Amino acid sequence: MKAIAYKKPLAISESNVFSEIEINQPIASGHDLLIQVKAISVNPVDVKMRQRTAPENDTWKILGHDAVGTVIAIGDQVEDFKVGDEVFYAGSNQRQGSYAEYQLVDERIVGFKPKSLSDAEAAALPLTSLTAYEMLFDRLKVQETKADKPVILVIGAAGGVGSITVQLLKALTEFTVIATASRPESKTWLKEIGANFVIDHQQSIESQIKALDIGSPHYVFSINGTGAYTQAIANVIAPQGHFGLIDDPENFVINPFKVKSISIHWESMFTRSTFQTRDTARQGDILNKVSKLLDDKRVKTTLGQNLGKINVENITEAHRLIESGKSIGKIVLEGF
Repeated sequence: MKAIAYKKPLAISESNVFSEIEINQPIASGHDLLIQVKAISVNPVDVKMRQRTAPENDTWKILGHDAVGTVIAIGDQVEDFKVGDEVFYAGSNQRQGSYAEYQLVDERIVGFKPKSLSDAEAAALPLTSLTAYEMLFDRLKVQETKADKPVILVIGAAGGVGSITVQLLKALTEFTVIATASRPESKTWLKEIGANFVIDHQQSIESQIKALDIGSPHYVFSINGTGAYTQAIANVIAPQGHFGLIDDPENFVINPFKVKSISIHWESMFTRSTFQTRDTARQGDILNKVSKLLDDKRVKTTLGQNLGKINVENITEAHRLIESGKSIGKIVLEGF
């Protein structure tokens, strides 16, 4: 089978960052589904792994997380899927990825593809949806809020994770959502998907929230650039509030949050699959819930660009666009 892979980390400006290789088609066993990959989405985590992770023993590393495909074989312990099912998933960072014609994925982290979406539209969603849903409902537990009129601040809300976060909040909660963005097109997008207020994270977050006159946010979800906003978050968040983040700010200082008894939560979508937690199947459940929300038209895809076929040239271009910071929406590739 074909796969797009690399052997050593290289700058995206260098030649032959990726290569097309031929490898044996894997065999499903246990809880595994063998998926024929139809479409994939390229994520910032793919870029980070390519930049930092050298494959062991001079082997090929196949990146890729988000994918849509068809089940063509199942392991002997599979319970919830059959050959022919159309599925979507974000995979595991412990196994070879979705830049390949066929891929093995544990059934417990797989959901049924939304029927109303194309392969490309669906491929844009699994990783960001899982990250957003887990942060909101498993880490921050927004469903347990005791505030009469709960407010949440979502920092860096116009990207893939933020876009799904805002939509999930509007579809499933009564929260007032304050979202941050800086570019005009990003602000317009956030208003279109339901943000109650959009403020500029390049300006003073504190003064802009004060000007809204709706009180302090009880929850804050910071998606990127957290290091630049840590003190501002500590200043604006309500006492006994909840602060969640997914990036890796250097020299994170927890002291400003202690006086307000703030609960702090990190989220990594890969925790369940990496550590094979007892609730690993929660990810499959989440994807099926998101799939229904999509089919019910309560949430919509965040597909931005479809670059065409899954090949060396287009995957390289996807990585270049993500590194440039100028891509809008999720970047998808489709077919071999």
